[in-house]
Amino acid sequence: MKIRKGIPVIDQHDKSYMYGGKFGGNFIPETLKKPVEDLTILFEKLRKNKEFLKQRDYYFKNYVGAPTPFIKLNNLTNHLGGAQIWAKVVAEANGGAHKIYNATVHALICKKAGKKYIVGDTGAGYAGKMLSMAAKKFGLKCKIFMGAKDIERQKPNCDAMKKNGAEIVPVHTGSKTLVDAVSECMRYWVSNCDTTHMCVGSTVGPNIFIKICAWSTAQISRELIVQVKKEFGKIPKKMKLINCVGGGSSALGFWNSFMDYNKNQVEMIGVEAGGPKNSKLHAAPLSTNAKVGILHGAAQYVIQDKEGQISNTASISAGLDYPGISPVHCFLKDTKRARYTSATDEEALHSHQLVTKFENISPSLEPSHAFAEAIKIAPKLSKDTVIIVNSCGDAKKDRDILKKRLGKKI
Repeated sequence: MKIRKGIPVIDQHDKSYMYGGKFGGNFIPETLKKPVEDLTILFEKLRKNKEFLKQRDYYFKNYVGAPTPFIKLNNLTNHLGGAQIWAKVVAEANGGAHKIYNATVHALICKKAGKKYIVGDTGAGYAGKMLSMAAKKFGLKCKIFMGAKDIERQKPNCDAMKKNGAEIVPVHTGSKTLVDAVSECMRYWVSNCDTTHMCVGSTVGPNIFIKICAWSTAQISRELIVQVKKEFGKIPKKMKLINCVGGGSSALGFWNSFMDYNKNQVEMIGVEAGGPKNSKLHAAPLSTNAKVGILHGAAQYVIQDKEGQISNTASISAGLDYPGISPVHCFLKDTKRARYTSATDEEALHSHQLVTKFENISPSLEPSHAFAEAIKIAPKLSKDTVIIVNSCGDAKKDRDILKKRLGKKI
């Protein structure tokens, strides 16, 4: 199993939509096969359609706000010593996070499909907030499924969804978090697929949703590779791209254009949610050697008990609090193209404090996990090593958590 050069990683599956013959697929009920097949055919046409690509690029530039900034964190670099630390500040995109790319593309697809209703899931609230924004922009009626626990801890984004006219459907089953929101959203779509388009908020689920999401967020790396070459004249000899990983959408978008580079030159590091310190609960299937299981229609490494049932997870970050992971990340782990580790809640909080102390950016708790890894390894590396962190969300949504844990106002 290996990465095939020159082919987008999202297209490196077999006829059964399996990556490496092991991950992904469409493990879905009979009632979903027709809508999934219809969406697959439509998307394959649209992604090659010049008019659709022109429309996508127009809205990415004039609505999303592309390109987002690429900046050097001079103060943090000087404080830590060692490697240079840079940030791709995707949080500067309209709405404050990378989820706007996927939401915008799904809204455009919904319009092309002739549907007036769009539904989606959300954990941190960013996928829901962005989908509500895109729905309002394109005149669509929007419904968002969200775990009751996440509704309580991500109130600012819930307020934004309601302001944009979206209906929030609380999910009280299971752990009342993202995994349950995705499940309920899919159940709803089964019964309403004739009139309603579904937007899965990350690179999880049946293959077509993985492809649409990763294809949308790939805009991040298309911008970044241009910005890096402009800054350094070429791709540096030693570069590390660090991204938080929950479902995995921002990381796949951040890494996409760099897949063909040798890993000794461009290393990709995914940082999962290690959960509370001294707790057995976490949301890190890749870095804890979880077993392969089926979740939301796809085979993947997933946190499960001895009987194969999905286990509860824990993370201070709602956006990373998910027991599974994109099948594409599983593929990247097994091919050793990417390396995966984790950061605890406490490490994420510490990195948030350190970054905001030295720099004029305020990363949400999701990218704070990535910054934790950068802070850990930078002092051990040479000054010609370039670390780039995807600061993919702002901390406004985490104001209540940060106030409670750090006594900090956002």
